[in-house]
Amino acid sequence: MTFPLHPALPVARDGDLAIVTFDRPARRNAFDLGMWQGLQATMAALSADTTLRCVVLRGAGSEAFSAGADISAFTAERGSRALEDRYAAVLHDSMQSIRLCIHPVVAMIRGWCLGGGAGIATMCDFRVGGEGVRFGITARNLGIWYPYAEMDPVIELAGTGVAAEIFIEGRIFTGREAYEKGLLSRVVADDATEAEALALARRIAEGSPLSARFHKAAIRKLRGALPITPEEDSAVNDFAATEDFRNAARAFLEKRKPVWQGR
Repeated sequence: MTFPLHPALPVARDGDLAIVTFDRPARRNAFDLGMWQGLQATMAALSADTTLRCVVLRGAGSEAFSAGADISAFTAERGSRALEDRYAAVLHDSMQSIRLCIHPVVAMIRGWCLGGGAGIATMCDFRVGGEGVRFGITARNLGIWYPYAEMDPVIELAGTGVAAEIFIEGRIFTGREAYEKGLLSRVVADDATEAEALALARRIAEGSPLSARFHKAAIRKLRGALPITPEEDSAVNDFAATEDFRNAARAFLEKRKPVWQGR
């Protein structure tokens, strides 16, 4: 298969490693709908390549891993229940494609790692970040309700207390704080992040690929299924009909604080 499958998601091959770059540095590597679709297709294609032993995800430049969803695209891509259902389905498939990839996945995190960017990171098997990382999921600032399946890895990694800090309080952690709370696998000096992430990926690649694939799948299977009904899962997109969401999206674009109405 010829890469990239999306122009903002170039893939480099380094021996038995694949390095995927989120390449929108002018927007802190934020994702629009097309990029989410492209990430799912890219991860599926890499998963099918059994000559690989590890995948590395990184952001272009040093300012951001990814700032998450591109809020400037919300007007066209989100805002109604029908659009939100479509967006959520694409987002879910994209996020889960990282978990479902047969190869171990390493997130190389520098700078901002927010919203969907932090969501991507928590889907990875390993997260290497610098001290200067800013890690958080700021859904509450836009009146968005974060999906169950994408909240689950945060709870798995850090527990319900940290999940409450992230989703309810809106905490943004430094790299050191994120490591201490279990959100990062390891923390290093900012200028050592790339070297450490690639060294980790190469150590993984030195081991048995069949063993790595089995253990990745086994860890996921042993976690069990989420006890969420289809109705509960669908209701997570009800925020799209709220005034708070629409007002918050406008406030972000107008660079002002939203005024919450609770409706």
